[in-house]
Amino acid sequence: MKGKKAFTLIEVLISIMLVGLILPPLYKLLNLMNDSNTQIFSYVKKQSLDARIIDTMYLDILSSDGNISIVKNDFTRLCINHTNNSLYGLHQSKVCWVVLKDKHKLIRTEGINYNLPLSLDKTIYIDNAFEHMELFDVYRSKSDILVLLKRKSQDPITFAIYGVHQPSKKKKQKGILHHKKERN
Repeated sequence: MKGKKAFTLIEVLISIMLVGLILPPLYKLLNLMNDSNTQIFSYVKKQSLDARIIDTMYLDILSSDGNISIVKNDFTRLCINHTNNSLYGLHQSKVCWVVLKDKHKLIRTEGINYNLPLSLDKTIYIDNAFEHMELFDVYRSKSDILVLLKRKSQDPITFAIYGVHQPSKKKKQKGILHHKKERN
């Protein structure tokens, strides 16, 4: 039996004790990394949702025929009377971005030929966009639109859309007016 080498009982006990000292800190480190990954995933998911909301607003304006109304009071209300960017498959839908004053929540409404405030006979879709709004403002020059968004404890979001021309007003034809005058 002299040729066989084996671990002694003391060597086995020492190795078990060393593993017992190393495993708890490794477990805590693994748990900390898991929590960190969960927070990072939550942050990335939230940023992705924010980017989709901004993209939707951008495409609503960009896909419009230029017939856009901006009402300013405590918060701005942006209504796009005809846009091809429908989230619900509507043709030439009307979209409004409105901040609910009492809740400071930005919502997106979409439907066909509706006016705000809504009447009961109209069907529209309402989507929550952002909460805790401090600022929602829209500025329009001849063909450019600037949008400013600010939420509580968040960095402001600003973007511009260029080349959104207002629809030209139809001119009355002189021949038609003359013809109507002759009938009277």
